[in-house]
Amino acid sequence: MVSRIDRKQVVDTALRLLNEVGLDGLTLRRIAKELNVQAPALYWHFKNKQELLDEMATEIFRRMAASLEWEGAEEAGRGHSWQETLVVACRGLRRELLGYRDGGKVFSGTRMTDDSYAGPLDGLLRSLTDVGFTLREAAQAWWTAYNYTVGLVIEEQSVYPDPGEPEHRDPTTRDPAYDVETRAEKIGAGYPLAALAGEEMFGDLDRSFEAGLRIIVAGIEVTAGPGRRS
Repeated sequence: MVSRIDRKQVVDTALRLLNEVGLDGLTLRRIAKELNVQAPALYWHFKNKQELLDEMATEIFRRMAASLEWEGAEEAGRGHSWQETLVVACRGLRRELLGYRDGGKVFSGTRMTDDSYAGPLDGLLRSLTDVGFTLREAAQAWWTAYNYTVGLVIEEQSVYPDPGEPEHRDPTTRDPAYDVETRAEKIGAGYPLAALAGEEMFGDLDRSFEAGLRIIVAGIEVTAGPGRRS
C-alpha cells in the first residue's frame, strides 16, 4: 500500500539523506525509496530537483531562525555595535550550514520559497541604517559578508565533508587531499610562498574564517556607513 506523503515529509527526508549521501548522491528516486513511495509521487510536490533544493534551503533557514542562531538581526537592540551584528549573523549562518553535508552548496544559488527570510533580513538592515548606513550601503555590506560566508563554507566542506559543529570536528574525517604538509611537499621548493600559504587556507579553518570576517568588516568600515562621510 502506498503511503501518503506531504511536502514537509519530503524535505525533512531529503535533509536527513543529504547528511548520509551528500548532494551528488541525493536523488528523487532515493528519497522516494526512503519514503516507501514511487518516484512519480514526489512530482506532485516538486517538479524537479532544483525545486526541492530551493525548499531545502528555505527549511535550513527556518531552522536557523528557530534555533536562534540567526542572532545578528537582534544584536543592535542589545547594545552591540553594527560590526558585531554582522559578525554574529555570519557566525550563525556558517554554523547552521556546516550542520548539513554540502550545506553551503545547497544554500548557494537557490531561491527562497517563502518570505521567512524577510523578517530577519529587514531587522539586520534596519540595525545598519539606524546607525548611519544608507540602504544601499547596508544591503551591500550584508550581501558581501553573506557571500563570503557561504563561499567559505563550500570550501570548508571540501576539507571536512562530514557535517557537524566546527569545534567538535573529528580530525580523522579531514579529506587527505587537503593535508597541508603533503600539499607543501608536492608543490616543492620552487614555490615557497604558495607552499606556505596552504596552512592559512587549509589549516585552522576556524581561525581563517574569523580572520577573513575581520577583513570584510574592516573594509566596510572604511568604505560605507557612519564615519566615512563628512
